Amino acid sequence: MESQVRGGTRWKRFAVVMVPSVAATAAIGVALAQGALAASFSVSGQSFKVTAKSLHGEGFSQYGALDDGYTLTGDKTQHPVAVSAFKSATIQKMCQSVVSPIPGFGNVTLRLEAGDSSDKDKQVQADRLYIDVEDLQTDAVFHNIDIGVAAKDASKGPGMKGNGETANPFGFAQQADSADLTDVRQTAWATTAGTFKLSGLHMSLHKGSGAGVECY
Repeated sequence: MESQVRGGTRWKRFAVVMVPSVAATAAIGVALAQGALAASFSVSGQSFKVTAKSLHGEGFSQYGALDDGYTLTGDKTQHPVAVSAFKSATIQKMCQSVVSPIPGFGNVTLRLEAGDSSDKDKQVQADRLYIDVEDLQTDAVFHNIDIGVAAKDASKGPGMKGNGETANPFGFAQQADSADLTDVRQTAWATTAGTFKLSGLHMSLHKGSGAGVECY
């Protein structure tokens, strides 16, 4: 069974579509992060944008959650997200950007690019990848998809993150044997992975923000 989706989705409609997504790690500049999943953490007051030419993921699942975090003024807050999880993923031409407002100077955009190669061995590689997504646009094909399973029973993916995350194990989820995405654009709050390899990593700083500076 295959299911193809085109267009955008927001967290309020995640029970309808909820296509998977891709993001870079928060530890920008680290080409290889390896080990067990990190403990639960509070997200920063800045979301980040990500684009990718393509993503192939094996063992996909997705469910709703709340990310605990802060505003840029230090107040506590929560962000409703769709957690997209993959047992493994290969990503071609990935870009991540985040805008930081600096008092007296203006906006500075931190931009990261990796995996710009047709050789899969030189693309971005990740396993046990979890992305906390707020908004997503992509073309997606799911293989052997199940929609409406309980989150705790979505066994095709790597399982729920755990570690104190705010999510209902009996709530809505979907899963698929694999997924293929093209022309990915997303906004996310956090990414966690067991292993995240960024081949051909390039990090740059730009004054200002917007088109031509951010990933989109």
